[in-house]
Amino acid sequence: MKGQLTLPTEQIIRTEYSDVMKKSFIDYAMSVIIARALPDVRDGLKPVQRRTLYDMHELGIRYDKPYRKCARIVGDTMGKYHPHGDSSIYEALVVMAQDFKKGMVMVDGHGNFGSIEGDGAAAMRYTEARLAKLTQEVFLQDLDKNVVDFMPNFDETEKEPQVLPVRIPNLLVNGAEGIAVGMTTSIPTHNLGEVVDAVKAYMQNNEITTKELMQYVKGPDFPTGGLVVNEDELLDIYETGMGKIKVRGKVEVEDMKGGKKRLVITEIPYTMIGAGIGKFLNDVAALVEGKKTGDIVDISNQSSKEGIRIVIELKKDADVENLKNMLYKKTRLEDTFGVNMLAVADGKPETLGLKGIIEHHVDFQFELATRKYKTLLAKELDKKEIQEGLIKACDVIDLIIEILRGSKNVKDAKECLIHGTTDNIKFKSNISKKMASMLRFTERQATAILEMRLYKLIGLEIEALQAEHETTLKNIAKYEDILNNYDSMANVIIEDLEAIRKEYGRERRTVIENAEEVVFEEKKIEEQEVVLLMDRFGYTRTVEPSVYERNKDAADLESKYVVSCLNTGKVCMFTNTGKMHQVKVLDIPFGKFRDKGTPIDNMSNFNSAEEEIVFICDENQFRIATLLFATKQGVVKKVSGEEFLVGKRTIAATKLNDGDELLSVQIINAKQSVVIQTQGGYFLRFHGSEISEMKKTAVGVRGIKLQKNDVVENVYLYEEGKETKVMYKDKELTLNRLKQSSRGGSGNKQRG
Repeated sequence: MKGQLTLPTEQIIRTEYSDVMKKSFIDYAMSVIIARALPDVRDGLKPVQRRTLYDMHELGIRYDKPYRKCARIVGDTMGKYHPHGDSSIYEALVVMAQDFKKGMVMVDGHGNFGSIEGDGAAAMRYTEARLAKLTQEVFLQDLDKNVVDFMPNFDETEKEPQVLPVRIPNLLVNGAEGIAVGMTTSIPTHNLGEVVDAVKAYMQNNEITTKELMQYVKGPDFPTGGLVVNEDELLDIYETGMGKIKVRGKVEVEDMKGGKKRLVITEIPYTMIGAGIGKFLNDVAALVEGKKTGDIVDISNQSSKEGIRIVIELKKDADVENLKNMLYKKTRLEDTFGVNMLAVADGKPETLGLKGIIEHHVDFQFELATRKYKTLLAKELDKKEIQEGLIKACDVIDLIIEILRGSKNVKDAKECLIHGTTDNIKFKSNISKKMASMLRFTERQATAILEMRLYKLIGLEIEALQAEHETTLKNIAKYEDILNNYDSMANVIIEDLEAIRKEYGRERRTVIENAEEVVFEEKKIEEQEVVLLMDRFGYTRTVEPSVYERNKDAADLESKYVVSCLNTGKVCMFTNTGKMHQVKVLDIPFGKFRDKGTPIDNMSNFNSAEEEIVFICDENQFRIATLLFATKQGVVKKVSGEEFLVGKRTIAATKLNDGDELLSVQIINAKQSVVIQTQGGYFLRFHGSEISEMKKTAVGVRGIKLQKNDVVENVYLYEEGKETKVMYKDKELTLNRLKQSSRGGSGNKQRG
């Protein structure tokens, strides 16, 4: 029908769903690995870092030019090269400007770029940046010499370099951190001078071993200084590219008035950067509060722009050495840096050792040098061609002027200069015409002659041209020698590295040594009885028994649970979900009666939002006790207390039927009887011996047969012969007078 729209035929591709998911995930994973998370072994940069530096180079934000707003840099990078979130670009920019994270900063930041203590950088609209001198001269200098390949950006409107022509092993100097899919990279920073020496040694002998390379690269050189204390393990780490480096902060002892001393931490482990400093201060305070040490009087963070200074004031006659060891053992003042030297090499992720990284770097430098000097040679050959043409033209300048005056247009003059064509040119004599027909300048030479200005005919200018020609010939010979001779190219690369080292090298900050394992003699805690008090909101504390006795009435009134226990033991909490949580008594704040305490959630796996405590006791009671469990659905069982003497913080204390809850846990003895009371007012009395002892993994047996929609409300224990009364609907009820029955019965209804 005329005007009818014809829809394309629908195509349905039938394939295995698992195959589609597998391919899609692999594609995604490789994209994250190659194009986002891992650095390239050649320039040591992730794509976001490379693109940011290149964009700053393109914007002309050099080290000797004014700073520009970071928001401009981030926006331009995102719009041209990196189509991801602006926060990721700005974060990469900030890190490249932080001298406490990078061995050599790549960006010169102006404004608040964060601090070593974890303070974040100011918003990008407030901060400014420009390229560091090192970056401009070592990372980006030869981009105009065709040394690296360029590729289209994400929308094919711009070109970006696949890799930057970095002339130092940046992967080692600045290190790297990244999390990809199924793999991570963690490379420590190193000293520029040491790395340069190692590269030179490898170039002079490519059979050199990792052990020999480590005569130059002693180990990591962190910007925060500190000490690496497992020197003997470094060789294996640098051979395999994986391992753990033990790092310690630097602690100095200073004398104070009155014979007192103080510990001053002047350098921290690299892993403590950021929130780690605040955590360290809290950990030291916790050691004092937990009575792990009584030698610390005060701790203060006096760090400033000049450096780290954390001061710990000590009591007179304090055991300084033991206290230092305690800080290493109990806080992050000694930590491990996990090394995994994973980088993209030849287009795929690869774990590399020290020699492998240097080998890839040297291969890259030879590739850069080859492309650079081929480009320079081509330019010099072009200059040579033009210079030879101009020198030759000066010798026959009168003839050339005659050709130009006799030509009707530039085309005729050019044809004469190149091919000797004289048909359309008027000459003063046949001799001039004959000489003109013998001219054979090249295309470039002819163009240069036609564009030459008259002042070039001055004698001094001609001499300068001849001197320039001689320089060009020398350059050509030099570049050809570099390109054709391995040793010559190697010498050029080494000279370049030595110049970089001379200008940018610095002294090592991190000390490498073999230190003995820290031995800390922990003072034994004096065992004493304490009383645990927990209010209905879960706030918990412990006090001395004498304090409890003096305030017994108030304590019993305000506390939901009051438990006597030993300070060296554990407290066990049973919850309605059938779990048992354990918490060390030492972890519970010890103090005054009126102290508020700390929520029990903060000290254990207990979650007050999801479960409710039904019973608390000291673990020591379990050794000789039998526990009676009862649930809301009337299921009961007895379990030996020894089954709960376990090391885990949380275990399943009992198995529950669907929809059931643990109502009560009590310690029962062989003489006691049981009374179960339901919400509907039914009471069942039977002797405790009727309940069998089972494992904690068992569900239990029926304690009472419930009426429809009824649940158990209370479970009471009492001894026969001892009159026991409870309150029921505001009236006293004597348990001993209830009708004696058997377990599993329906019970008798009591009226209030």
